[in-house]
Amino acid sequence: MRQAVHAAGAPTPLGPYSPALRAGNLLFISGQIPIDPATGALVGGDITAQTDRVMRNIRALLQGAGLGFEHVVRTTVFLADIGEFAAMNECYARFVSDPPPARSTVQVARLPRDVKVEIDAIAIVP
Repeated sequence: MRQAVHAAGAPTPLGPYSPALRAGNLLFISGQIPIDPATGALVGGDITAQTDRVMRNIRALLQGAGLGFEHVVRTTVFLADIGEFAAMNECYARFVSDPPPARSTVQVARLPRDVKVEIDAIAIVP
């Protein structure tokens, strides 16, 4: 069983992909960038502002599936500049539940629309 998940509080996808896809008891959330769902505009500013928007987008998709951050088991954080890790991490920590999910964080050469951060997630559906 595969079922797309959309949420009113999450941005519309920029291409041919589902913002989140439920497959059995897993929810796969596509990489989220700092797009304000109300305006469709990128959130500018520093890594903290962009990470906050990304995590809010992920929360909206989790809620659209009837879940919360306590269900997230894995994330991947893509940073344009690994030097901004500490500031991203501080913001990220305000959203995740204990125990925090497993995570990889990597620096990439470039992200969509030249944003500073993109995060994807996998959650368990009870």
